[in-house]
Amino acid sequence: MQTRDREDPPFDHDSTRSLGSTEESKAAKYLEEQGCRIIEKNYSCRMGEIDLIYSDPDNVICFGEVKFRKERDRMDPSEAVTKGKQRKICRVSDHFRSKFSLDESFSYRYDVIAICPEEIRWIKNAFDYMEK
Repeated sequence: MQTRDREDPPFDHDSTRSLGSTEESKAAKYLEEQGCRIIEKNYSCRMGEIDLIYSDPDNVICFGEVKFRKERDRMDPSEAVTKGKQRKICRVSDHFRSKFSLDESFSYRYDVIAICPEEIRWIKNAFDYMEK
């Protein structure tokens, strides 16, 4: 049995971050091809981060979580957006809306962009806004 050196991390954070950035760029390009306008990439505040904020062709402001999986049979990427992650995205969206004085006159939506090697799926309205 092969053992790992105690100093070796279980995975390389830099390559994971690089892969995430690549997939987020791929998702942004896909959304633009669908007629969306990217407003922010990797919007963050003390409560967390939202991968992509964009307006869709109907001018709905969308908060998008990008999820990538190398192998789809292990888990659909959209299943990785847990209730806890959804809550966090909602809190960060509250911060974004407050910072830019966006009120209820705008329409909002929470999407997931699920990426597998063979496809990109844009799951519109993947989850509802969650109160605090």
